Amino acid sequence: MSARHLFAAATAALLGVLGFATPAAARVLVQPAAAGAYAMTAGRLWSVVAALLGLAGVVVGGLALTRFAGRIGTGAGRRGAVVALAAGLVSMALGGLVVAAAEGGPGTGYGLVGGFVALVVGLIAIALGGLGLTRSRRIG
Repeated sequence: MSARHLFAAATAALLGVLGFATPAAARVLVQPAAAGAYAMTAGRLWSVVAALLGLAGVVVGGLALTRFAGRIGTGAGRRGAVVALAAGLVSMALGGLVVAAAEGGPGTGYGLVGGFVALVVGLIAIALGGLGLTRSRRIG
């Protein structure tokens, strides 16, 4: 199976799962911010999870790009790039879901700022993973 087919199948599976999970997740994410300004609400929790997943994708993508992961075994840099792509995609999906479900502005407890951070960090992870894949394709 080529990398293009694998990437297309993974994207289709992820979008299918998120399509079924979106209505249920939106109900969980939308809650009033009556708990206080510093309380960990569900929206904030999901945005932190998404941002951390995107950050992990950036780290793995950076390692795959510098070919540090290739020292572990053959093809490890390529696998790292694919992991970075997947983590970035999931981070962007979760961040987008948080942003779409937020009913208030920044500081209301819906995780809006964290959702935007997750979108940006996920985009960086996807870019690093894509660069790592193109480099691994040219080299090997």
